[in-house]
Order: sequence, then C-alpha cells, then structure tokens
Amino acid sequence: MNPKDSVGCLDFPCQDVNHAAYLVPNFDFNPDKVSMMVISEAAPEKAEDYYYAGENASYRQTTLQAFQSAGAQVRTFSDILELGIYFTTAVKCGKTGYGIKAGIIQECSNLLEKELALFPNVQAYLLMGDVAIKAVNAIARKAGEGRVIPAGSTYKLRGQTYAFRGARAFPSYLQVGPSFGIEKSKQRMIAEDIRMALDLIR
Repeated sequence: MNPKDSVGCLDFPCQDVNHAAYLVPNFDFNPDKVSMMVISEAAPEKAEDYYYAGENASYRQTTLQAFQSAGAQVRTFSDILELGIYFTTAVKCGKTGYGIKAGIIQECSNLLEKELALFPNVQAYLLMGDVAIKAVNAIARKAGEGRVIPAGSTYKLRGQTYAFRGARAFPSYLQVGPSFGIEKSKQRMIAEDIRMALDLIR
C-alpha cells in the first residue's frame, strides 16, 4: 500500500504555505505491520530532504540520530522503517515563514485523518512539535472526542498518558529542521519520548 494513492490535496485551498513543496509519503508499506506513527510539522522546502527521499535526506539524518540517541539498534533510516514505524507530516506543504496558521493546520488535518485511517494497528503516535499536536487535536475534536493533548507547555505535558484512537499519544518536540541540532535539552527529551514509544510497541 502506498499512501500517496489514497491521500491527496485536490484544490490546495490554503494560502501562506508553499504548494510547490507539497509532499505525501510515496513509499510502499504493509499497513498491518505499522505499529508506530511519527508525525512532524510540515514538508521540507526541498523534496530531497524528505523522509522518503534517500538516506542522505536531512529529515532522515536527524531522525536517525534521534532514534540512535533513544537506544534503538538501527544503523540506517531504513532500519527504522523495518521496525514498523511510519513517518509523515501534519502539513503536507512547505512553510513560508516560522509558524503555521491554525486554519492551515485545521484544513490539512483532513488529509492527515485519511492517512491515519490507512494503518489499523498503530499502538503509538509520536507527535513531534506543536503543529502535530494541534493537528491530532483537530481530528479528535471533529469526531467529538475532545482534545487528545491538553493545552500547555510540551515540557509539562510530556511523560503523562494520553490516548488517541485506542493508541498512546506522546507529545514531544520537532526532530527535524535546524533547531534539532542546536537545542541539546530538547534532543534529550525527544530521545526519552522515542524510547517510551519504542518500549510500548516491542
């Protein structure tokens, strides 16, 4: 199963995002074997930096570093995929500025909802950053379920138990982009969150 065959934006209604950088995972998965989903912020500015663009992609490199710091016995990003872990972004287009407006997150959560439905056996959702957290909350509220992750600082919310669609949801920090290599304290917290999620699916 290739998510790109089932998930797509037809009319690109959002402004303030880079439609030229639109990306949906284009990779063949066995949906029954995916037990963890990692949701980060937005598609990269350059397609060659995306999760499924090759081993030298920046999204792959920083994510591999994060998983290795968490103690995962992986040498390549492909090794992570073999563990039954799926990677995507909450917003499928690239950013045009530092932040992403709430309306864009809400609109793109419709695509993310279709994407999540492709994988029936997910046990853990790693929500990497505020945009991912807001997108999953938007999906839950639309279904009348209320917030998955309560309002508040990620620092204070981490480590508590949250549920989403029968799985655990882990609020964390963004593991891709320039800030990952700068903020060492966040690197440690990301590694802790990944470790907890890995322990859950083992």
